[in-house]
Amino acid sequence: MGVWSRRAVLAGLVSSPVIAAGCIAGTATQKAPSDEGAGSGAALGEPAPAGYRRLPIPPAAESRTENGVRWFTLEARPGRWNIVADRTTPTWGYSQDLLGPTLRARRGETVGVQVRNLLPETTSVHWHGMHLPARFDGGPHQPIAPTETWEPSWVIAQPAATLWYHPHPHGSTQTHTYRGLAGLFLVDDETGDGAGLPNEYGVDDLPVIVQDKKLNPDGTLDEREDTGTGLVGPTVTANGITGAYAPVVTDRVRLRIVNGSTMRVYNLGLDDNGEFEVVASDGGLLAAPVRLRRLVLTPGERAEIVVRMQAGQQRTLRSFPVPVRGGKGRGPSAGAAQGEEFEILLLSPQPRLRPSTATPSVLAAIPPPATRASVTRTFELDGNSINGLPMDMDRIDATATVDVPEIWTVTNTHNRVHNFHVHNNHFQVLAVNGSPPPPELAGWKDTVAVPSSGSVRLAVVFRDYADPRNPYMYHCHLMRHEDDGMMGQFLVVGPGQQAD
Repeated sequence: MGVWSRRAVLAGLVSSPVIAAGCIAGTATQKAPSDEGAGSGAALGEPAPAGYRRLPIPPAAESRTENGVRWFTLEARPGRWNIVADRTTPTWGYSQDLLGPTLRARRGETVGVQVRNLLPETTSVHWHGMHLPARFDGGPHQPIAPTETWEPSWVIAQPAATLWYHPHPHGSTQTHTYRGLAGLFLVDDETGDGAGLPNEYGVDDLPVIVQDKKLNPDGTLDEREDTGTGLVGPTVTANGITGAYAPVVTDRVRLRIVNGSTMRVYNLGLDDNGEFEVVASDGGLLAAPVRLRRLVLTPGERAEIVVRMQAGQQRTLRSFPVPVRGGKGRGPSAGAAQGEEFEILLLSPQPRLRPSTATPSVLAAIPPPATRASVTRTFELDGNSINGLPMDMDRIDATATVDVPEIWTVTNTHNRVHNFHVHNNHFQVLAVNGSPPPPELAGWKDTVAVPSSGSVRLAVVFRDYADPRNPYMYHCHLMRHEDDGMMGQFLVVGPGQQAD
């Protein structure tokens, strides 16, 4: 694609934002939905519940096909946004004031994204959970300087899943994400199409990006860090606003939940303590739905849940105090700021609900993990480093060979929250503290909680994309920790190939 056609695409797409009731596309002065009008229940003929604003639905990103590549456009830029209803906050967003549009593509498609940086700082865009060549991964080795445009392109080669994109500049990931840079990338395929799950985006299939903020009295973001915890705030948002509600028109609603916080862990559940069905994790559908009353998500993790609704009965998605567990537990220990309880999203059913298909008992075929491997690796999360080595952009910490199964053991030596994220390929969890994983962890994962003073064992195999020069990352996804150096680099090479 030549320079003039690039400019034409940028001009055409950026000048024509998607506008829809409750969406967060628009100009750099757009505000979040108010309690009345298009951003409220008035769109369905029902008044908004008192004190609530309608959940903003990130618009579907527009695209253009050229030479067999479907191109999206993102602009990282400053904006202003009403995180709380009565104050305006200076923010950053992708092609809008806060967060970003939802990119969506099918397995087998070739996609490209033109990312232009209109921020005053160098940033990057990492396609979290995406299987793609290392040179397009969007980590610290693919910086985008102010006014520059980066154009990665790759083939979608993975199952249907809820992925997301966010900044990954070394040392600044936490602040760039905290200011509002994040968005969804949804992958579709035939299995997902035929799974029988709610699938009308923005109606019964709702994206829910959960983040926490700390606001000054004038509405500006407070970026002063709490000692040992990074940027953690008492203001919890759904798709960028507090007091969010979603009008529900069907008797089942699918929530695609992303923990987009920089540091905070959420223990999700419904206010009535009722069950919900977990149908997917980071890398896509589970083999079968899992009924739970609580689900812990650490930063970077995703889950899709189906909630049963009844006319006239509101249900609220909340975060409850995170369970405190030591080395014998399956989950993270509650660190600083993990003991609070928050309301995230009110689900408000209409007087009449359309019936939905019951969740199938079988969702996807997931092969059993390889329990033996010729290559084993150990990773110790020990403060601000992994295996005693802080992140070094010039050091390769591991080299994997395409199609060779590996088993990774990740140990958390602290009595505080850590997790572990691997770029490029998803993995399967073999054990948590030596025991089989709970069923909600039995699918494809790219981010997993590592219990305090405990460990996880992972089955990992890297498929294709051999590159002896460009590395991928593994790291704790609590963003302050990765910024401080709890991150390493690995190469994927072909058989007999040596790293450069």
